[in-house]
Amino acid sequence: MKKQKSYKDETGKLYLIPTPIGNLEDMSVRGVKILDAADLIASEDTRNTQKLLNHFDIAAEQKSLHEHNYKQRIPEFLKLLKQGKTIAQVSDAGMPSISDPGQELVTACIQEEIAVISLPGPTAGLTALIASGLTAQPHYFYGFLPRKKNEQQNELKNLVTMKATLLFYESPNRLKNTITNMTEVFHEQRQAVICRELTKIHEEYLRGTLSELKEYLNETPIKGECCLLVEGQIEQEKENSQTLQEPLKVQVERLITEGFKPNTAIKEIAKQNGLKKQVVYNDYHDLKQS
Repeated sequence: MKKQKSYKDETGKLYLIPTPIGNLEDMSVRGVKILDAADLIASEDTRNTQKLLNHFDIAAEQKSLHEHNYKQRIPEFLKLLKQGKTIAQVSDAGMPSISDPGQELVTACIQEEIAVISLPGPTAGLTALIASGLTAQPHYFYGFLPRKKNEQQNELKNLVTMKATLLFYESPNRLKNTITNMTEVFHEQRQAVICRELTKIHEEYLRGTLSELKEYLNETPIKGECCLLVEGQIEQEKENSQTLQEPLKVQVERLITEGFKPNTAIKEIAKQNGLKKQVVYNDYHDLKQS
């Protein structure tokens, strides 16, 4: 167990600073003050952060911290922090470490017992959620789904029975394909919301069923940063799963006819149904449960 006292004067501090997701006026007063006073700013992209610093007349030094250089940068930053320096970490937009780089530095600081202090502020997922009209509690933040169709559909199958509102980030170029996959895995009448260009002048909410949004995207390409929110499992899906679910043995046999080895098929069906492998194994081999 480790206990953190965030404001001990004798140690350096890592501040996690949220930055605006579009509108620069969403930057907090406290965030500006800490960026201005920091000995160093660790930025996902120094060019992007420099625009923010110029807007608020901040002259602090920057160094990049991203997925390609964090192994090199972290020892440098730890050395400065141990010397009592203050480092402010930012991503290009929103909260550091939420679908952005930064978690590795946080973990390293915690291991070295260096204070990690996060500020509240802009985050696209929750900003979209509270205006979506979908149930805010409970909700489940997923972030970016896999890009390949099979991998994406497998992830969606793992989420299909969740009752929480689901939050995703998605590229506008992939959004149509993602919603098409959702209509195949989820019930097409689930309510969903596309939130586009949050806090910017072209902010837009598209609310409807998955089927309606799919039809809209087939006719109307969209641009800009997107959040996609989908309601949790609906009653029609529960009824369908109870009345149309194939017996486990039939599911296994279908995979075997598709070329799976028996043990691999059993393992896959267990995963799809949220069961232990032994349960499916026993059912397939007509063995009594002990």
